Amino acid sequence: MSKFKGIESYSAKDSSYELLPFKFDRFNDERYIITNLVGEYLLIEHDDLEDLVHRKLDVTSSLYSQLRSKHFIRLPKEKSPIELLALKLRTKLSRLSQFTNLHIFVVTLRCDHSCPYCQVSRQSEDKSSFDMTKEMADRSLDFVFKSPSPAIKIEFQGGEPLLNFELIKYIVESAEVRNQIANRDLAFVIATTLSLITDEMLDFCKLHKIQLSTSLDGPEVLHNSNRPRPNKDSYQRFLSGLEQARNRLGYDQVSALMTTTESSLDKVKDIIDEYLKLGFKGIFLRPLSPYGFAIKTKKFMAYNTERWLQFYKAGLDYIIELNRNGVEFSEYYSSLILKKILTAQESGYVDLMNPAGIGIAAIVFNYDGKVYASDESRMLAEMGDKTFELGNILSDSYEDIILSDKLLDAIEESFTLSAPMCSECAFEPYCGSEPVYHHAIHKDFLGRKPESEFCKKNMSIFKHLITLMENDSDTKKLFLGWANR
Repeated sequence: MSKFKGIESYSAKDSSYELLPFKFDRFNDERYIITNLVGEYLLIEHDDLEDLVHRKLDVTSSLYSQLRSKHFIRLPKEKSPIELLALKLRTKLSRLSQFTNLHIFVVTLRCDHSCPYCQVSRQSEDKSSFDMTKEMADRSLDFVFKSPSPAIKIEFQGGEPLLNFELIKYIVESAEVRNQIANRDLAFVIATTLSLITDEMLDFCKLHKIQLSTSLDGPEVLHNSNRPRPNKDSYQRFLSGLEQARNRLGYDQVSALMTTTESSLDKVKDIIDEYLKLGFKGIFLRPLSPYGFAIKTKKFMAYNTERWLQFYKAGLDYIIELNRNGVEFSEYYSSLILKKILTAQESGYVDLMNPAGIGIAAIVFNYDGKVYASDESRMLAEMGDKTFELGNILSDSYEDIILSDKLLDAIEESFTLSAPMCSECAFEPYCGSEPVYHHAIHKDFLGRKPESEFCKKNMSIFKHLITLMENDSDTKKLFLGWANR
């Protein structure tokens, strides 16, 4: 029997209700999960599932009412459930007509850190040949303002982008001039370690409302180990830069990301406590990724998915406990997933998008003029794999790049609603296709799903989050708050 149930399969005219499309999978030893096209879910027992598909449900039961309210079933010829499902689906997919929001400018590969797990093949501080030029920046801005998206975010990355701050200033000012005509919702972000930040830079950031995204891996010893500098002062420079930035820009203008290394695995509470101590409102418990320099140094192989999941679940348990004790603190990856599970909104996170977010949610202009489908794509290219190199901003038009076969083929071939195994998976509405990840591991846009660590990680998290919600009403209330922020 197919896992995909629909009106076409079960349309007996004498039935008291009709089935709307849904999928199911075993959730645990006792229950199955059923999901519809927009991610509404219910956990039901095997006998109830059998009764549902054979139209034997008691129409006076609470399960029957739940199924109707979540649009798994409808009364014969009832139109409103179909219309509501269509509305929610249009909402989830509305981004497709308003691509691309995030435009990443890699203004330099130079860096003052030598992180062994770095996803970028960085260069030393004195190699200015690894800087983007003004001509490349101008051509990239031409591309940016051809995007149909009403909101444009320009993010500056490196290396350490502050090593080419003059170009950042040029791009920001040029974009603002163009936007006087384009009238977009324009925002800027600089991804920086803060080690080189100056008052002059911060004054410019304040004037132009530029946000900062920085890196904090945990307490001093761990951070210095993960993110070494020649003088072993990475943490102290981070603290100094953080204080400077907050004093000039405000607390809410500086965010932080961490990366989980092998040394982090038994320190999740210490890492979270460090974020709390420094006044952050949440944390993104992020594993190592198989891209760029992390491949060359084999650091991404330091631990497996199962070990990272233990780290993540322990951290999430601690964060839930903190909230129960009155300390407001979020885990951001969970929040992104919960938005997909509990609302009709997309999270905006490229890895969890379907169709894939590469190119149509985010795109990258590299320091050398080359254009990549995502940040991870250019990291692969730094190691010689140019599968997702879409063209060159100096020689190719907007149409050549955004309609390139390299981009469209990857999006089409990884589309989960038609992909083998994904199309039958009850967790598909919450997941993303991530063709770059699967190509990096399996040399295939779709990947071998039974072997996919991406699938293993996310399916485990989906089940864990749902279990926590189903077992505790206070946790569900907390998660609803995270999902709706």
